[in-house]
This record gives sequence, structure tokens and C-alpha cells, in this order.
Amino acid sequence: MYTRKNQKNLTASEKRRFVSAVLEVKRSGQYDDFVRTHGEYYVPDGSRGKRVAHMAPTFFPWHRRFVLEFERALQTVDPGVTVPYWDWTVDNTPAAGLWGDDFLGGNGRSSDQQVMTGPFAYREGNWEVSVGVTENRFLTRDFGRPARPVSLPSRADLARAMREPLYDAAPWDSTVPNGFRNTFEGWSVGDGPAWRNHNLVHRWVGGAMNTATSPNDPVFWLHHSFCDLVWDRWQKAHPHAGFVPARKLAPGDPQRGRISSLDEPMEPWGVRPSSLLSHASLYRYA
Repeated sequence: MYTRKNQKNLTASEKRRFVSAVLEVKRSGQYDDFVRTHGEYYVPDGSRGKRVAHMAPTFFPWHRRFVLEFERALQTVDPGVTVPYWDWTVDNTPAAGLWGDDFLGGNGRSSDQQVMTGPFAYREGNWEVSVGVTENRFLTRDFGRPARPVSLPSRADLARAMREPLYDAAPWDSTVPNGFRNTFEGWSVGDGPAWRNHNLVHRWVGGAMNTATSPNDPVFWLHHSFCDLVWDRWQKAHPHAGFVPARKLAPGDPQRGRISSLDEPMEPWGVRPSSLLSHASLYRYA
């Protein structure tokens, strides 16, 4: 059992150890495997193939396992390192500590969005983007998207998702008008905001985070550590609202075979969502 901490409470030593472990996983080539995996399993509604990572009920358990796999990779470098979380409803400006030179570095420059500060700046020589959707070899960010400004989700935005009494609903994709999963994952429905919660964070950071290969930005892991914590909080607030669909969809359902129900395995690990409904035996959140 170990503890994931709020990034704002990390000591200088904990920041250094986290950064060093991330850089070592990158140097080994394993980091790019994580980027590749996320890109491969980012399957939109309209695409062929099974959807497990996004726009599907398994958004939460899939990312729980994904972050856990990354955390284990870090711990092979330094057993004391864990993935901290970023509460973007509180640390919601470019001045927040996680963007410091001693941790994740800051915003990209206006000319090409290239991150110029911190340990993941291309010019430091340790962070080359080799698996991406653009030809850029450097990490990019575009805080707040000045061309079409957006703000990070507010406490009220998150509270709205937390009030949802059901986990998910048919048609089990990005068009679900209610339910915790899609309200939090944040796909646009009807006349609502274009992006909400999880998705809006990706848009606000911009650059690499606004692509299917978003783990190219190490803030991805802190973002999804917080998403994991939010899921845990929602489960505790709604103890009788279980994961759905609980059973394999009926023959003839257009989503049958496209999503995983409670006990259908998720690629690429072959694990069932039912095995990932709790993290209590592995780690806790401070």
C-alpha cells in the first residue's frame, strides 16, 4: 500500500525523484510505448473497432489500469515514486506550482507552442517527441487556448458530474446526455458547453495534451490520477450505483462487441472492469 499525493504538497525531493524516474522511463524507450498505447486505443464513436479508453463506460477502469502500469514502470526505477494528482479546480492558473521549472515546466512560447522551461523542454536534451500526431519533436502547450479562450473546469463543473446518480447509460458513447461517466469525461451533448471536466483540461493545456498521444505531456499522468480520485469519490457518494452495463449487451445492440461490460476483458491487458472497481488494496490518496 502506498500513497498518491496532491502535487502541491510534494516536497522538493519528491518532485526531483518523480521527474528523474519519468526521464529514465523515457530514456529506456518504455515511455513512448505508453504514448503509443494511448494513441492506439483512442477510438472515437464513429470509428471501427472496440472502444475501451474513451467514449465508453470503461473510460475510468481503463485509465486506472493505464496509470497503474505507468506507476509500476516508475517504481522499477525508484520504488518510492508514485503518480501525484493535479486538482485543476484549485490549481487553475499558469502560476500554479506544477508548472514550475523544478517540476513540469511552463507554457509553450507563442510562436510555435514549444515548451522552453523545465526538465521536459526539448532544449534540455531529454525529451524528444517521437510518437505523435504532428512532426514536432518538442513538447507543446498552449495554456487557455488564447485564440479561442477556455478556462479550466470549476468546482461547480465537477460538482455537477458528482451529482449524477447513475454511472452511465445507453448508447454507451459520447452522446449520452446524463450519467457520471460522460458528464465527467466531458463530451458535448445538446446545447451544453463544448467541453467539460476531463476533456476541458486537455483543451486548456493544449498542444500535445490536445491529441490522441496526450501522454507525451507528463501532466497527463497527474490529470488522470485526479480523474481516478474523482471516480473513487463518486463511488463513495453513490454506493448503490454500480458499473454499467453489468452484462454483455444483447444481440442486435449496435454497441455489442464495441464496448466492454463489467466482466468482458479490456484490451490491451485482458483485464475485466470488475477487477478495477477499487484501488483500496494498492494505493490511497492523501
